[in-house]
Amino acid sequence: MVMQPRDVQAKVAHIRRDAEERAAQSRATTSGTGYVDVRKAPTSLDALKLLTEEQARKAQVAVIQSKPGEAAVAAYDTRTDEVKAVVKVIEDKGHKVKLFTVSEDALEEVWKMYRFISQEVKEITGNVEVGKDQFDAIKTKLKDFHGVEKEFATIDFENIQTTQFFELILVGAIVSRASDIHLEAEEKDARFRYRIDGVLHDVSLSIPSRNYENIITRVKLLSGLKLNIKSETQDGRFTIRLAEKDIEMRVSIIPSQYGETIVMRILDPSGINVTLEQLGFRSDDLELVRHELNRPNGLILNTGPTGSGKTTTLYTFLRSVSSPEMKVITIEDPVEYHLPGISQTQTDAKAGYTFASGLRAILRQDPDIILVGEIRDLETAEIAMNASLTGHLVFSTLHTNDALGAVPRFVDLGVKPAILGPGLSLVIAQRLVRKLCEKCKKPAEINDEMKAKIQHFLDVLPKRIDRKPYENYKIYEPVGCEVCGGFGFKGRLGMYEFFRNTPELQEMIAQGVTVVALRKEAKSQEMVFLQQDGVLKVFQGLTSFAEVADVTGEIDWEGKS
Repeated sequence: MVMQPRDVQAKVAHIRRDAEERAAQSRATTSGTGYVDVRKAPTSLDALKLLTEEQARKAQVAVIQSKPGEAAVAAYDTRTDEVKAVVKVIEDKGHKVKLFTVSEDALEEVWKMYRFISQEVKEITGNVEVGKDQFDAIKTKLKDFHGVEKEFATIDFENIQTTQFFELILVGAIVSRASDIHLEAEEKDARFRYRIDGVLHDVSLSIPSRNYENIITRVKLLSGLKLNIKSETQDGRFTIRLAEKDIEMRVSIIPSQYGETIVMRILDPSGINVTLEQLGFRSDDLELVRHELNRPNGLILNTGPTGSGKTTTLYTFLRSVSSPEMKVITIEDPVEYHLPGISQTQTDAKAGYTFASGLRAILRQDPDIILVGEIRDLETAEIAMNASLTGHLVFSTLHTNDALGAVPRFVDLGVKPAILGPGLSLVIAQRLVRKLCEKCKKPAEINDEMKAKIQHFLDVLPKRIDRKPYENYKIYEPVGCEVCGGFGFKGRLGMYEFFRNTPELQEMIAQGVTVVALRKEAKSQEMVFLQQDGVLKVFQGLTSFAEVADVTGEIDWEGKS
């Protein structure tokens, strides 16, 4: 494989840098000080402020970390008179100095951070303030996703300020109803995408590398992340403060081939303010859910991939059962939305606060209801099961493909049948599909062959399903209008399947479960599978066959699932 000139240059630069770092290590050994590689060690802006840039460059030093009474100072040569003078200056400010030897390139990288010690940086508080007039002006100009594309196409990257550009990105996402913002470094520039109703849409915009680096810096400053660390993953969050509400932004930054890639998840609190009825359960499933929620104890699991709406569903359950007489505590990773009247805690691996240890601590708080963000290991699973057996109502999530997969997953984790059988109450699996725009959807042509398939599908449905709402079905297809931004879809709705615990299931678990036996039990429960629920929603005119097939696979009209 022939290397490109850019790759050759990068390889040469990497080799040269490694040689510099080895030389710095050698100097550290000679001088008897520690060595540090600033590519891996974070630099604090507050520490950097202990010296002016002029002082730092003159002595070839940089203060990279500080805490009350202590400071870590990196120097090219720790034995010079200039370094000794600087050490005295820092000591006079009440700090005990620890010296480290670094490379010249390392110091250059740190010194570049002085440009962030400005009035603009001082004003960064972890919040982006967008006034009502300002928001309304941008919103009027952008209108929808296509308006966003047109506006970004006119940007003059030579003159636009980073703050202005970043606000356009954020407000554009809100206007477009995006759930995520994706900024991805490429060889010569960066690309920019919004995820809208679960689908990524490319904004036709190439962000020059210089502007992209400024955006990365802005995001890191807002999120309290390490500016000089570019080879490790980092997670943080900040808040967009609008006139009528605050929107939390969860930030994930990872290193990639050409630079750093950012994904910002938009956590709009209005997105979880739904009722049980608004979740999209059929009437028979809603009755089942209410029955389980009214029980004083048990474990209710929600399964599905990331982004399938599990958090929204469980939060809705929490709100429906929460009351002043109930003690409700959660342990999450991280806390995505803040719920009034509920004690929410967040895992912290560095502090040893894991799902297992946190759940154990929560039980000492005498809760009535507990939410565990995710069951990942045997210890958490067993504590959750035991909690459900001792008078607690427990909600949690598990990563499986469907509801039936929860039982063998617990068996694989090593949960004992003696607590798995009686501890598990209800397993839910869910997916999200795009909802047809009510303004522009149009009736689809249905030929005789399709009519026959639909009739057979209805005939083989479980008997507990009321056929009447689907007898005069109407099938619709997307069109696209100004209301939905031209997509033909607006919003998403859930598809669900429910697997109940029964005496038969408990006996099966005690004897050893198999996939065949679980499917037989599901049939005896008259379980409606995910795809079947999705197709029924098509008959209600809520979504399309293509959407259901895209999420669940080719539609099984014969009902052999």
